[in-house]
Amino acid sequence: MAWRVLITKIPKSKTLTPKFPSLVSNPKPILSIFSSPFSTSFLITKTPKKYRKKCSKPDSPRTKHVQNPHLESILQRDSYFRFVTRSKSFLSTQPEHALRVDNADKLYREVGFPGGRKVSRFLQRHPTIFATYHHADNKMWVGFTEFMEELLLEEKEIMNERESDRVNKVRKLLMMSKYKRIPLSKIHHCRLLFGVPDDFRDRVAKYQEFFRIVMEDDGKRILELVKWDPLLAVSTIEREFLVDEDRVKKMFKFPVKYGKDLGLEYDEMKKLNSLNTLPMVSLYSDGWRFDLWSLEEEKYRVGVVHEFLRLTLEKRASIHHIVEFKEEFSLTRETYQMLKKQPQTFYLAGTEMNWDVFLKDTYDGDGVLIVKDPQVVFNDRLRTYAQMQEGELGYGDDTT
Repeated sequence: MAWRVLITKIPKSKTLTPKFPSLVSNPKPILSIFSSPFSTSFLITKTPKKYRKKCSKPDSPRTKHVQNPHLESILQRDSYFRFVTRSKSFLSTQPEHALRVDNADKLYREVGFPGGRKVSRFLQRHPTIFATYHHADNKMWVGFTEFMEELLLEEKEIMNERESDRVNKVRKLLMMSKYKRIPLSKIHHCRLLFGVPDDFRDRVAKYQEFFRIVMEDDGKRILELVKWDPLLAVSTIEREFLVDEDRVKKMFKFPVKYGKDLGLEYDEMKKLNSLNTLPMVSLYSDGWRFDLWSLEEEKYRVGVVHEFLRLTLEKRASIHHIVEFKEEFSLTRETYQMLKKQPQTFYLAGTEMNWDVFLKDTYDGDGVLIVKDPQVVFNDRLRTYAQMQEGELGYGDDTT
């Protein structure tokens, strides 16, 4: 069907009011209204894929190039033994150290296995640690083996022997905190990190000269510092500075920004940067009062994380532990990037979204902790026993 356009001649003396003003204010060619334009699909408007320049993808926060496989392997070890660690901690708090299997299936977060799976699958992997049996109610229950019960008694002795050390750790944490107070729930949540016993909340009453418990309006129990001890208010950095000054100077770097026109040599750059690095800010001071993003404030936060890691059993901590105390230690979201600028002291394992930070000088070249707390030695033995099968372990075994 052909379209016909009729054009009528209008005398100049007559003026017509248009019915569609928009067409008059924005006139378009008549053909463009009634007919479609020519197809240009045959034209190449984009560069073919095979000729495009390949650009490298930016690093994702979920991935990371492995620099130290020995320290990275520690995270894999923790992941493998997560079930043993959490199940041991949870069962130890249950009456008679026992729990119904069907209840354990529902408590997968507390017990430490992925949801949607059966706990019996994980119990079979560690027959020297866990045992299942039928109770009088004709239900299947899970508990510890006799050998594991003996190990728990041994661990309890270690806790009692190291109690004064753990108390000093908590005192130093309180002295480092912003208002010299920390919720008891946070200390309990990170108790394995510092080697604090499960019943520490009950043991606090024995040390009224150091602590007091304050009840908040919402029912939260807060642990407060009673007495400041100047002997404890000395950081590890300060102690090491007295022994080896040159080594401490190399631990941290806070470079000075300057133009390339200065043409400084390496030794001159080193001396200039040392002006920023020293002196360090005492983390037992009110460093949280410094202006945000200032040099002093960054020094303070770096020192806090360093001392925090020094108080841990394995001289390392995960992002979850760091975030747990972010309010008490005035830490920011930029903690990862802040630690990344200090590769001489810290090693960041894992990824940017789920990382662990290690103190590098506390591990040897094979990723083994140089100085081990008795609790760390016990944990190593427990992991060794957890990998054994039935018949491989006899009572009185002294495997290390």
